[in-house]
Amino acid sequence: MSDLFDEYPMLIFALESLLALFLLVFIVVWTSSGKKKAASAATDEQQKQQKSQ
Repeated sequence: MSDLFDEYPMLIFALESLLALFLLVFIVVWTSSGKKKAASAATDEQQKQQKSQ
């Protein structure tokens, strides 16, 4: 493995950038799904309040 990095020194930067991209996409998807859940919960509560009135 060390020989691979010695032969291609930029490979470690490519791997690091791919990891950073994956983390960015994961964080964006995770936070956007939380907003959707909160929005759907809020609309469900509004619908329940309207039905009870």
